[in-house]
Amino acid sequence: MSDGLGAAQFVNAVAEMGRGLPTPTVEPIWCRDAIPKFKPAKLPPGPPPMLTAFDFEYSISDISSDTINEIKNLFTSETGQRCSTFDVITAMVWRARTRAIGLEPHHDVNLGFAADTRHLLRHLLPKEKGYYGNCVYPMSITASSGKIAGSSLVEIVGLVREAKKMLPTKFAKWMAGENEEDPYKVPFDYGTFIVADWNRVGFYEVDYGWGEPAHLVPFNDSRFIGSCIVLRPPKPKQGVRLMMLCVVKEHSSAFNDEIMNLA
Repeated sequence: MSDGLGAAQFVNAVAEMGRGLPTPTVEPIWCRDAIPKFKPAKLPPGPPPMLTAFDFEYSISDISSDTINEIKNLFTSETGQRCSTFDVITAMVWRARTRAIGLEPHHDVNLGFAADTRHLLRHLLPKEKGYYGNCVYPMSITASSGKIAGSSLVEIVGLVREAKKMLPTKFAKWMAGENEEDPYKVPFDYGTFIVADWNRVGFYEVDYGWGEPAHLVPFNDSRFIGSCIVLRPPKPKQGVRLMMLCVVKEHSSAFNDEIMNLA
């Protein structure tokens, strides 16, 4: 069991040995006992999830660095704060998808993403950077379709940032068994959307002996929840490439139009 960082570390280790290195640059560390077992919250059991498979359409779009920086600068000018590329891209795609699928304004839409918790466990994990286990916590935002569709990108970036700020508190409560809701209980419906960032987990540094990868394409065939994976565009392009599997055919044209208006 590993998360994105752990999986990339494993692949990099295999690549280094393939190049002839006697040992990996970063020695893998098992050390599962370093993380204390969490205390399960005494929550009433819910019904089993109803899984509906959606015939999502694949789409790929590139967002330029200029576009991303424009939104970053706008956010800073309006709030006096800074935001990340992930914040901007997540806000852009979530709003575009919400507008395209056209749910009723009162209908809830859900955004999910995994947050790394290694920095919260730094006093427990080995000082060496070799721990490759699963070390993420699911973060989520729920808002009405009308709110997300009608909000500015600056406002939605703010929602993403506020959710990220809650990570230490939510993770601590979950570890102590004090959480009021199950963070892993995700609504499996068309209003749910998840974003994953593969830019900085380590896959782009994998070198089997003929250099770093020119292009990276993850396998994604999720049919239960709409998803977007953030990648790097092929060189020399700058910005991000979005691999999206998140809308059905009847909403594909509207979604692509929303994305093109942003790009």
